[in-house]
Amino acid sequence: MTRKIALSGIFISMALVLSFFEGLIPMNIGVPGVKLGLANIVALTALFILGPVYAILIQVGRIFLSALLFGNLAGLLYSLSGGLLSILAMILLYKIKRPIFGIVAISVLGAVFHNIGQITAASLIVQDLRLSYYLPILMLFGTAAGIFVGFTCKYLIKGLNGIKSIGLYDPDSISRL
Repeated sequence: MTRKIALSGIFISMALVLSFFEGLIPMNIGVPGVKLGLANIVALTALFILGPVYAILIQVGRIFLSALLFGNLAGLLYSLSGGLLSILAMILLYKIKRPIFGIVAISVLGAVFHNIGQITAASLIVQDLRLSYYLPILMLFGTAAGIFVGFTCKYLIKGLNGIKSIGLYDPDSISRL
């Protein structure tokens, strides 16, 4: 338990660094709001290594600290709605014990639900459902980012062989990669 809490703090720190770093990367592709989602690498890795509860805590902790350090209230609302819906969708698919749903599929689902959460929040805030027309474009880029994040996590987790020695290795989760 103490190790998982300590690792959670490290994971939140890593996610914050990745969020900051991602903000420095210019994404001038003509589509506003598109990001790589580098911090999601940490959340997805936490889901497979530490489990669902810690993944939620890491995701929410990172979102609040990131908004406090780098953002504003609007950014917090969008990030929280997208981040929570994303992690909950990933947990739901993670809980299905079928090998067909590997880490890449879980990541893509998380990216798509992140877009759905953010567009829903934006539509409610500005009280205009026409924002949902933007969703297919975001989902296209979200799918690509989800594939990138999923493959990154797949190889990251497989490379973390040392995790076995500290008792946090879950053979059932890792075998589904």
